[in-house]
Amino acid sequence: MQNWSNWIYDSLGMSHSIQYKILTTIFIGLLLYITRRLLLHLFLKKSRDIKSSYNWQKGTTYGLYVLFFLIIAPIWIAELRSIGTFLGLLTAGLAVALKDPISNLFAWIYIIIKKPFEMGDRVQIDDISGDILDISFFEFTMLEIKNWVDADQSTGRIIHVPNGLLFTRAIKNYNQAMNYIWNEIPVTITYESDWKKAKKILQQIEIEHLKPLVEKLKPNLEKAKKDFYVVYANVNPTIYTSLEDHGVKLTLRYLCNPKKRRNTEQLAIENILTEFAKHSDIDFAYPTTRFYTNSEGM
Repeated sequence: MQNWSNWIYDSLGMSHSIQYKILTTIFIGLLLYITRRLLLHLFLKKSRDIKSSYNWQKGTTYGLYVLFFLIIAPIWIAELRSIGTFLGLLTAGLAVALKDPISNLFAWIYIIIKKPFEMGDRVQIDDISGDILDISFFEFTMLEIKNWVDADQSTGRIIHVPNGLLFTRAIKNYNQAMNYIWNEIPVTITYESDWKKAKKILQQIEIEHLKPLVEKLKPNLEKAKKDFYVVYANVNPTIYTSLEDHGVKLTLRYLCNPKKRRNTEQLAIENILTEFAKHSDIDFAYPTTRFYTNSEGM
């Protein structure tokens, strides 16, 4: 061993002290890595929750980095003092050259502390929408929704977004307030239709199929009020009546889980089609053009 150390000293000019510190640093790194793998193995063996497993993996990774630097800092402190001036100049140059990566790193700290979103949340940034799959030091990963898919469903593409984008763009989080969002389904019927009967049918559909969706809303609503002061006087499904050029518009408004919006909409629409088909005095309206002629002038 001493021969190897002497050979490295003669060939590379690396002192025995530096060699010892390098070997100690590598040993500490391997020991912490093995410890992390054992902890994850023991936890993941018992856990079946995906989000908890993800948090454990990320938490142990970040903890490993912090612990590693805390342990090796005293080992290298003397060497760092001797090159302090060089590091000061180097840091100034890197701050300019690596502006975006540094911004991404500080944005990661902001994400960890402030939590504008978490793993599994559905978010939108500009025209990019998706579900958060991973959050790392420099970027977060999303499973894309929408785009050429005409609904809030996956396209199958993975999007990597720089963390620093959070400092210059608005983040729209579908889940953060109360894990429910408002959805509206407009139904337009002709002026000749019995709109009161149509509204009663829609109200019955809401009671049977849409209102049960918010039975577990109350705890989430309390959380939204406490954390963000989101207050709703009425969270039950509602129907609004308005006039369009070609008919009477009845709009169903209800709360649903962000990731089940398309399914709930399909459920409501299929029931609307089925029930309206039973009544001859209710017809769907669509844009039409009417022409009038003066028969007396012909």
